[in-house]
Amino acid sequence: ERIAHRLEGVGPRTLGNMVRGEAQKLDQVTARDRQERSRSQRRVSVRPAPGGMAYISALVPMPQAVGVLACLHKAATSRVADGDTVDPANPSGPRRSRDQLMADLLIERATGQTTAPAVAAEVQLVMTDAALFGEGQAPAWLTGHGPIPAKTARDWVADPNAEVFLRRVFTRPENHQLVGMESRRRAFPEGLKRMVTLRDGVCRTPYCDAPIQQIDHITPVNNGGPTSWDNASGLCAACNQTKEGAGWRHDGNPEQLTVVTPTGHQYTTTTPPISTAEPPDTGDPPEEHGPPDDPDDGPPDITPRPDTAACRINTQEPEITMRIAA
Repeated sequence: ERIAHRLEGVGPRTLGNMVRGEAQKLDQVTARDRQERSRSQRRVSVRPAPGGMAYISALVPMPQAVGVLACLHKAATSRVADGDTVDPANPSGPRRSRDQLMADLLIERATGQTTAPAVAAEVQLVMTDAALFGEGQAPAWLTGHGPIPAKTARDWVADPNAEVFLRRVFTRPENHQLVGMESRRRAFPEGLKRMVTLRDGVCRTPYCDAPIQQIDHITPVNNGGPTSWDNASGLCAACNQTKEGAGWRHDGNPEQLTVVTPTGHQYTTTTPPISTAEPPDTGDPPEEHGPPDDPDDGPPDITPRPDTAACRINTQEPEITMRIAA
C-alpha cells in the first residue's frame, strides 16, 4: 500500500529496491543485522558451465563488487579504444569483445599474470543529512543498485581507505525529486549528466532496469529539443538506440516519461524519489512547481541549487562519492 501509487511502469529490479527501501524504513535493526550476517558469509565459488567453461562467483560487500566491475570495464574499454583486442590464445582468430576482455582481465589480475595500475571507481550514495550524521535512520540509496541501511552507509563513508566527496543535492520536500538546471549546449555537461543519473537511477524506459549508460534528449535536438534538465533522460544504450527508430517517440519531463511505440501503444514510468526519507510535515498544502531557472548565456553552472521560486522549504540531501582504489 505504501508504494502502490508509484508502481506504473516499474521494472522487477526497481520494484524490489522500492520494497526493500520500505522494509528498511520499518525495521532498521533487522536490516542492519542482515547486512552484518551477509558480510560474514563472503566467499568465492566455482560451478561448471557447458562447453568446458565455468562460472566464478564472489559474494563480497557491494562497494568492492562495484569497484571490481568498474576497474574491469574501464581497462577493457581502454584496450578496445587502443585496438589491443588480439586474443593471445588465438592470434589469427576474431578480435576480443569488451566482455571477453573483461573476463580475461579478471583472470590475469586474480592470478598475477599482469600488473595493473590502481583505478579509481566511484560509488554514489544518496542519504539525508540526518542519516549521514547519525540523527536519522532513513535508508541510503546506492545509485543504480538500491537501498542500504543508514548505519552501513555511514560505515562506508568512514572507511579510511576511501576518498570521500560530499555534494549537496536539493530535493522537493514533498516527494524527494531532484531539482536541476538547464544548459545551452547540445552535449550534456558532466555536472548535469551526474544529476540526471542520480535522479533516474536506472534506465527510464518502462520495465527496463538496466544501468544508465547514456544521457540523451527526450525531444531530439533536430526537433527543437533543448539540452536541459527537463529534456534529459538516463537510458541504457539499447533503449536509447531503439527510440531513434521509425515510429518511436518519447514524451515527458523530469517526473514522468511516456514511450510511444510504432503501433501507437503508450507506456509510462514515474521517476522514483531520490530518497526514501519521509517528507517533512510543514503544515502547508503542497505547492505547484515551475521549471528550474534558466542559466546565463555563459558557461553552464553545474552547481545544484534549490528551486527557490517554487519551494519555500528544500530538503538538502548529501550525495556521497567514494573513490575506491582497485
